[in-house]
Amino acid sequence: MGTKKFLLQGFTPETHLAAVKHALDCPGLKKAILSVAFLNKAGVDLLSSELSLLGSKVDVFAGIRNDITSREGLRALMAHDANVHYVDTGSRHVIFHPKIYFAQGDLEARMVLGSANLTPGGLNNNIEASITLDLDLADGNDASIAKSVDDEFSKLVSQYPAHVVRLTDPDELDELHAQGRLIDEASSFPPRTLASGAGGKMDVLARIKLRVAPLTRTVKRSVLPKPPVPAVPTAPGSIAVAPPPAAATGAELELVWESKALTERDLTIPSGATTHATGSINLDKGLLDDDIDHRHYFRDEVFPALTWNPKSATVEEAWARFGLIVKGVEHGEFDLRIGHTTSTTSTAYKQRNAMTRLSWGPMKSFVAQSDLIGRTMSLYRNAKDPTTFVIEID
Repeated sequence: MGTKKFLLQGFTPETHLAAVKHALDCPGLKKAILSVAFLNKAGVDLLSSELSLLGSKVDVFAGIRNDITSREGLRALMAHDANVHYVDTGSRHVIFHPKIYFAQGDLEARMVLGSANLTPGGLNNNIEASITLDLDLADGNDASIAKSVDDEFSKLVSQYPAHVVRLTDPDELDELHAQGRLIDEASSFPPRTLASGAGGKMDVLARIKLRVAPLTRTVKRSVLPKPPVPAVPTAPGSIAVAPPPAAATGAELELVWESKALTERDLTIPSGATTHATGSINLDKGLLDDDIDHRHYFRDEVFPALTWNPKSATVEEAWARFGLIVKGVEHGEFDLRIGHTTSTTSTAYKQRNAMTRLSWGPMKSFVAQSDLIGRTMSLYRNAKDPTTFVIEID
């Protein structure tokens, strides 16, 4: 008889990433099955070493039509020569949801069965639970369990040919995306809103501290063409607490930047006696992909549609409208100032410091909160109106 363990990721130091890697390291591996509801490229990349070695020994069954599974993630799996199947129930109200990582060798089989999807959240960041099994194939009961897993997944394609489909050409992914059945990671990760903050009290619950260090995804370069330059406000405007930001509609938003853990300085609440509140946040490297130069990225690729005016010989400024969502609560729209230093000969530029700053202005009362320290800020651009943005802190 094999061994069985309980894994409660987040409250214990063990991660599903380690458990799945252990499963895929099964001696004499002949076949592996990865069955997940959701996956993305960052999740696939966490297993890239194992997948590149196993190639066509891996069968993948991934749910789609769920606003989470991405074409980038499926494309990455195909690049590893895995046998990739998508499972489409034909309804958003019926989700393919089994999370199973299974590997079988000559003498043993290993399985992780629980709640973890093939994403950084599922494999590391979220609170997830699973049972891990190391099965002894010489034991009749263990062998029966392994055979059941293999048999049931092997039948899916023949029993449900319209809904469980083997991907053979990466171009199929573009068609699935065009049909709305897969997301594009460059224009996804929309902010999630729970309520409007108009007239309500702020949620002061601090982020839970888990025993697993979080993994972060990188933010890729904007894929939108540079838009024409329309007129926008050139002076501070009023605060509109209601209605909620029209830009917060998910599919219209493009993630253009994400911060690292927010600091007191970012939130303009410094505690040091000699440190002064700047009232702004530096738009620095954050989680941008390595090939993006943040010193030029914001001025040239994130905010090119704004009207920029000289403030001094080396500084220019623009104004734009930003919606604000904090911990799922919408707090309206605000006109905020963006400043950019144009000099490329300064010490700050040569040290690769931030050249672009966002002034909190009338948004300050909502962000200058100590319970937001350690959270992250995501900046989204409206794909239909690239002069408007949404900030989410969560």
